[in-house]
Amino acid sequence: MSIYVGNLSYDVTEQDLNTVFAEYGTVKSAKLPTDRETGRVRGFGFVEMSDDAEETKAIEELDGAEWMGRTLKVNKAKPRENRGGGGNFGGGRRY
Repeated sequence: MSIYVGNLSYDVTEQDLNTVFAEYGTVKSAKLPTDRETGRVRGFGFVEMSDDAEETKAIEELDGAEWMGRTLKVNKAKPRENRGGGGNFGGGRRY
């Protein structure tokens, strides 16, 4: 399971995120997606912990908490949707 962390400060680092979640257990990974054009953090991230009970506790404790001047939105991450792309757009075979 992965945890979605939203409404993050644009100044947050993966190390900051790791430190906060480490209070609730062992953090396997902390990722902060960045904007392709600017390279700036996009304001949300994902955290994976080693144990489901630790993840549940972190979600319960941190959802709605204030951190770095922002109110966090923390919940179970939803599976990434397939945005499509690629595929066969032509009809029939080409010889």
